[in-house]
Amino acid sequence: MIRIREISMPPEHNVAQLSYEAARALKISNSKVRRVKIIRRSVDARKKPEIRVIYTIDVAVDGNENKILKQSGCKRAQLAPVHFYKPPKSAPPQEFPPVVVGFGPAGMFAALILAIAGLRPVVLERGADVDTRHQMVQSFFDGGALDVHTNVQFGEGGAGTFSDGKLNTGVNNPRIGWILEQMVAAGAGESILFDAKPHVGTDVLRTVVRNIRNRIISLGGVIRFGAQVTDILKTDGKVTGVKINNSEILPCEQVIFAIGHSARDTFEMLKTKSFPLEQKPFSMGVRIEHLQKDVDFAQYGKNDAVLPPADYKLVKHLDEETVYTFCMCPGGYVVAAASEEGGVVTNGMSYADRGGVNANAALLVTLNPRDFPSDDPLAGMYWQRQLEQKAYAASGSYRAPAQKIGDFLKGQASQGAGKVQPTYRPGVYWCDLHQILPEKITNALKTAIVDLEHNLHGFSDPEGVLTAPETRSSSPVRIVRDEEKQCVNLRGFYPAGEGAGYAGGIMSAAIDGIVCAEALIAQLS
Repeated sequence: MIRIREISMPPEHNVAQLSYEAARALKISNSKVRRVKIIRRSVDARKKPEIRVIYTIDVAVDGNENKILKQSGCKRAQLAPVHFYKPPKSAPPQEFPPVVVGFGPAGMFAALILAIAGLRPVVLERGADVDTRHQMVQSFFDGGALDVHTNVQFGEGGAGTFSDGKLNTGVNNPRIGWILEQMVAAGAGESILFDAKPHVGTDVLRTVVRNIRNRIISLGGVIRFGAQVTDILKTDGKVTGVKINNSEILPCEQVIFAIGHSARDTFEMLKTKSFPLEQKPFSMGVRIEHLQKDVDFAQYGKNDAVLPPADYKLVKHLDEETVYTFCMCPGGYVVAAASEEGGVVTNGMSYADRGGVNANAALLVTLNPRDFPSDDPLAGMYWQRQLEQKAYAASGSYRAPAQKIGDFLKGQASQGAGKVQPTYRPGVYWCDLHQILPEKITNALKTAIVDLEHNLHGFSDPEGVLTAPETRSSSPVRIVRDEEKQCVNLRGFYPAGEGAGYAGGIMSAAIDGIVCAEALIAQLS
């Protein structure tokens, strides 16, 4: 295969035209192009309103590839590199199957690797299966009761199931392509294999996680829902079992611990059991909402139905903090993400078509251990909880505090919405967020919102909406592990993913889960 970079097409192009562009770049007839595979696709809006779609493609041709490359003289073309990942296919049989705690991205892909290797993992997930979970979450959005075991944070698929389903990551890892292929085989659109900013959407993610679960089961794995791990059993520095729901003992010698960043009761259990925990930086802030059409115009210089809903990624470095956008959801919704009674939490979500009227993103302020209220390893977690409870107490409900951007910058309470209607369910109450958020956060947000207007026109639109608090962007605590991915004081215990403090997002969590599963298999071999 020959790889050709920087093929530029107009937005209204026909993808079939790529073969003609490939032939032109290689200076061969189109009849010699046998197959074109899209490797990467992105939108170039640097010369707005003249928008281009940029491709990297692999081309199969008739004839000698090296000779064709040399004759073409195309500096954008080269032989396609061969990158592939193959999971371990076998591992020695064990008396007790390995246990995977948590069925979010890290636990799911760890379990899949173990199942492929023939280890028949037992997965323990405190929440419900994805279909039951969807019904319970929708009930909560509609004003129903919060279930502390099944919600936006807990249940099959983890917190990422109720998100935009972004799969881009800052790491370059050979496992990424394999993960994407498994997701496509499970029902995700093929575009995630080549889009520069791939996303699945919460509606499609439900199908994907259900199908991956069924594949694990078909390979001999066991998935148990409503099974919360409440204790870790150990003897002489080695894992001997786990306790489920404070009663059942499940013997095991290996545990991949992928609990997610919101399992606070589990972190408290680990602390009482003297597990090595340490504070780590994290971020808190708000969700910011604008009209999607305004974001489209700011990014593209026009509104064009052919173009995908525009996104953005912004950052502002201040003297002591960094303010940045995270988990931007084009055409998305702000959702209620509480997992504890008496606390308000916000998050962002979008469907596969990103067809909502509003765009939203987390607007976050970095917080370092020096900012934490104490040196307790769980101090950041307790700070999150305090802020969430304060937001709940202000209205006595799961309605989220909200304020228009213009009023926030003026320091005055909002009385209602303008052109941007908040999407948060079960509803917002209008207030002054300075009465909810710490001064360290509000001061940084005020400065950043004004300055980021220079990066994205309309970002400081007075009619935009801020909804608070966004507290669960990442874990404020890390479970310390060694180079073999095992807990430093407990053999056979593998902390993994976001909750353990080693990932941030669906893809990086999935990668970390795989890495831990590989390390477990290596220890058995």
